[in-house]
Amino acid sequence: MKTRKKIILVGATGTMGKHLANAFENEHEVIRVADKGGDIQADITSTESIENLFKQVGSFDALISTAGPTYVGPWKTLTDKEFRKGVEGKMMGQINLVLIGQHYINPKGSFTLISGALTHEPQLNFANASAANGAVESFVRAAAIELENEVRINAVSPTVIENSPQYFPFFPGDIPVTMKQLEFGFRKSVFGSMTGHVIKPY
Repeated sequence: MKTRKKIILVGATGTMGKHLANAFENEHEVIRVADKGGDIQADITSTESIENLFKQVGSFDALISTAGPTYVGPWKTLTDKEFRKGVEGKMMGQINLVLIGQHYINPKGSFTLISGALTHEPQLNFANASAANGAVESFVRAAAIELENEVRINAVSPTVIENSPQYFPFFPGDIPVTMKQLEFGFRKSVFGSMTGHVIKPY
């Protein structure tokens, strides 16, 4: 018999987030979090906003993040200011969800962060995302050996997804990940037993 879980879904109004929320809400309590819209509004670039998020939610069983703002654009326009979009968004935003969230998560709970194939297969215009992804994946491996109370952590690392055709030209030769493949990648992390893994749903 499946146990109903209380799942925080950060990035719930995005393409991936909407699909996952719809997929999980019939079986579990899904709390949709986004910078605009959703059940709760939160800015993951602000530790104060993240703290307020967890205070509103209270204890929970799983956190899924599909949020990760980064800079997309030509190398020649990449500056310190632009690069910090990925550092403060996809990297530190997700890391802080775990650093703060560990004090609210139930024993045997799980964190699932989003990285991406750009970690190992960089594409033009995505240097910022590649760097942020790599940091997130390294953090997941390190956090897995230190989180207490049997709390697990993984990352899901897709390539371009089928419901984002606007990005297809940036990923020549990549077969888009289906939304069902993406969903089952997250299911493996949330409902499985692994920890410290980077799950590639393709």
